[in-house]
Amino acid sequence: MRRLRIAAVGDVHDQWDERDNAILQGWNLDLVLFVGDFGNESLTVVDCVSRLSLPKAVVLGNHDAWYTATPWGRKKCPYDRRQDDRFQRQLQMLGGDRVGYGVRDYPELEVSVVGGRPCSWGGSTWNLQDFYQSQFGVGSLQESGDRITAAMTAATQPLRVVLAHNGPFGLGDAPESPCGRDWNPIGSDYGDPDLTAAIRASQEAGQPPVLVVFGHMHHGLRHTKRRLRQAFAQDEWGTVYLNVASVPRIVGKGDEMRRNFTLITLEGETVTEADLVWTDNQGRIDRSSSYFKPL
Repeated sequence: MRRLRIAAVGDVHDQWDERDNAILQGWNLDLVLFVGDFGNESLTVVDCVSRLSLPKAVVLGNHDAWYTATPWGRKKCPYDRRQDDRFQRQLQMLGGDRVGYGVRDYPELEVSVVGGRPCSWGGSTWNLQDFYQSQFGVGSLQESGDRITAAMTAATQPLRVVLAHNGPFGLGDAPESPCGRDWNPIGSDYGDPDLTAAIRASQEAGQPPVLVVFGHMHHGLRHTKRRLRQAFAQDEWGTVYLNVASVPRIVGKGDEMRRNFTLITLEGETVTEADLVWTDNQGRIDRSSSYFKPL
């Protein structure tokens, strides 16, 4: 049975440097997954991530289009967008590692990584029409779901992993659900229905994804400090869903600095381990917590 070690990186928010690259390089990893939100169109962070010399897949988050996608962001943009399109520059830096609305096959791992909707703000309402039409040629939730479904269908490898910024609709409507709304008005499912439609189509076609990795909805809840967001779910098809957005991902200073990663073990078609780990600057793990217990 093939055993794969995968690292997933939650929302970065400007907390990434060459030490993170070195830590991942020092571990025996087969694949690294990034859910985006590197910063507010932060070219420095994206450039650093692009230099990680491991098999990797990346989807961009809403902050990665912060000054491009919305009228408010364009008004607040600190650079001259007529001279410098930093959103496009991020796409160019990431090159073929970017999987939003697409698929990347890793034949040596027998894995295909399918990307969900890039730059998702979350929720069931189709917003940012001009942005998605101009950047991706997508004009509705239906078209968005069709694009993700097409990427699923184009996958060539037996193991399908879905990588998205925001998770799918249908994982619960409580504030602490994996994609639950934790700000006023409290409650409701803030997942992406287009992603749900694509996952369900793949499941019904007899090719259920083994794993769906996403972030956006931070583990820390806004309305209470007494508990954290639910980070794990599994459906009747056996698909495992992991929200890996433990933010901030770096805490402390100097020798007390700690940084988090999610380490996932895949044995055959089964996710057997998924742990949020905290390391020092040399990559020594000093604390970990399991997202779930193996079935």
